Amino acid sequence: MVSETKVLTKGIPKTSFLEKIKPHAELIAAGLSGVFILAGWLLDKNGQEAESIVAYLLAFVIGGFAKAKEGIEATYENKELNVEMLMIFAAIGSAIIGYWTEGAILIFIFAVSGAMETYTMNKSHKEISSLMELQPEEAVLISGGLEKLVSVSELRVGDLILIKPGERVPADGMIVKGYTNIDEAAITGESMPVSKGEQEEVFAGTVNLSGAITVNVSKESSDTLFQKIIQLVQSAQSEKSPSQLFIERFEGTYVKVVLLVVLAMFFVPHFLLGWDWHESFYRAMILLVVASPCALVASIMPATLSAISNGARHGILVKGGVHLENLSHLGAIAFDKTGTLTKGKPVVTEVIVKDGLDKDSLIWKAASIESHSNHPLAQAIVKYAKENVSKELFHPDSLEDVPGWGIKAVVNGEQWKIGKAAFVGKELTEKFADGLAKDLASQGNTLVYVEIDGELSAAIGLKDVVREETKLAIDHLKKQGIHTIMLTGDSEKTAKAIAAESHVSEYFAECLPETKVEYLKKLKDKYKNVAMVGDGINDAPALAIANVGIAMGEGSDVALETADIVLMKNDLPRISEAIRLSQRMNRIIKQNVVFSIAVIMVLISSNFFQIIDLPFGVIGHEGSTILVILNSLRLLK
Repeated sequence: MVSETKVLTKGIPKTSFLEKIKPHAELIAAGLSGVFILAGWLLDKNGQEAESIVAYLLAFVIGGFAKAKEGIEATYENKELNVEMLMIFAAIGSAIIGYWTEGAILIFIFAVSGAMETYTMNKSHKEISSLMELQPEEAVLISGGLEKLVSVSELRVGDLILIKPGERVPADGMIVKGYTNIDEAAITGESMPVSKGEQEEVFAGTVNLSGAITVNVSKESSDTLFQKIIQLVQSAQSEKSPSQLFIERFEGTYVKVVLLVVLAMFFVPHFLLGWDWHESFYRAMILLVVASPCALVASIMPATLSAISNGARHGILVKGGVHLENLSHLGAIAFDKTGTLTKGKPVVTEVIVKDGLDKDSLIWKAASIESHSNHPLAQAIVKYAKENVSKELFHPDSLEDVPGWGIKAVVNGEQWKIGKAAFVGKELTEKFADGLAKDLASQGNTLVYVEIDGELSAAIGLKDVVREETKLAIDHLKKQGIHTIMLTGDSEKTAKAIAAESHVSEYFAECLPETKVEYLKKLKDKYKNVAMVGDGINDAPALAIANVGIAMGEGSDVALETADIVLMKNDLPRISEAIRLSQRMNRIIKQNVVFSIAVIMVLISSNFFQIIDLPFGVIGHEGSTILVILNSLRLLK
């Protein structure tokens, strides 16, 4: 085992010092620039003018290199001038007229604001980094009865891996041997460990707490749930909101206008207002600094990334700023029923037994018969019996499955029939228990009837129950002024009962996938901006056509791929939280935009009336950029 580990680690380079400081390079460069500015100022005070200029030049180069490189590359690629180029021109212009200190300070503060933007980006990447750290790099492969330590990337579907207590699960798979408790907080957010045994699924990145388990790998390392989460967050950072796209389009035109006005300011005040050439050039340089839209450009992206990061930390994965921005404009939200509003699995809600029969004994025998069926209703009856009757299930004397109808069995000489109404006699079921069974059906229950020796003996009501948090989530959305609709393939009767129980404002029953799409189109015409929440393959078309598609984290792969937002914890109240986050993000963006435009206008006016000098212009302009970024960072909390 030791030798194998050495083979695996041999040749893997250790993290170098340069790699460690790389994330902080811009901040370090800004700091060094500040040191050289101080040195230049002290040298200038001591009459060492030549040496001070060298110090200022070093401050220019070290502090401005990253932004200058970024600006020149962007200008070359897009054939469009940008804010970074304005800053370069302003700094060079300041140096030309002898204002080395002011030019260097401009570069320094610009470098600091750039480092802060990078910090915001790094914060938004934090969720990805923390997730990737949870993914083990090695796994114990069982091959030919021997244990072998291998890289996780070498695992293939069908491989058997051993996971010991205290280790993280290296790949998605199915337990084939052993029993343990798994901490799934990284996936579901639930703090309570989950007990798991044979034929139960485990996910990469979760923690095996107690027993050793052998797992059959079910997914390649690139297809695990962890990798999907990482890809979702990464895709979010590449998509830009409409506001951000507008600002970027506006930036190029604005920069050209500023340069033309600056050029005009070289000459117009000299001839019209009698300014000398030095004053005209000086004021033009100040205009170049204060009119630059740095704060305006920084108004949106840091806020969007901070909000996406905040959402990811709380189990709301947004695939792009455009989707987060759209959330605050929703007029209606449509919900799929099964697996979204409801748990997606039937549970026994009521057992009606004929007078004179023992309820526990009957349900125990019925569950023993149903335990031989894989039908979801049969499994629900078995689960109910295990939870409510403290007896081991037994094997019936004989068993016959009647496809589409139910099941027949012999138990201690008694002839049992369990199934739908028509299987035991529809007329008898309607009259059973004074019509109580009929009332259960009207409440959205599916009924399974039990006949013993030709006599109708019991009715079992089963229902896909509404999630505990559904009512709370719907009520919160209504308070936010959002109309709620349920779309389901169930019958009118069942849909009506579930709609009333879940508090939705409206429902549409007997929906096929294409019907859901038609309803979504009508809802969009009526409410303009509509979201769709679903989890199944049949929901994918509706998720795609909605303005915002929201998928449940435990949903199908197709739903997860199609949706714009994923609720990793299957927690419906998170939708209301996401809407509040969207509203907060849009509010902060508006604050940033209004503030940055106001500062630019005040500084330009002050410069024209010769009130402001270059140092204050630099501080006012770059200070507003830093304040805008700091305001955006509030969205991280």
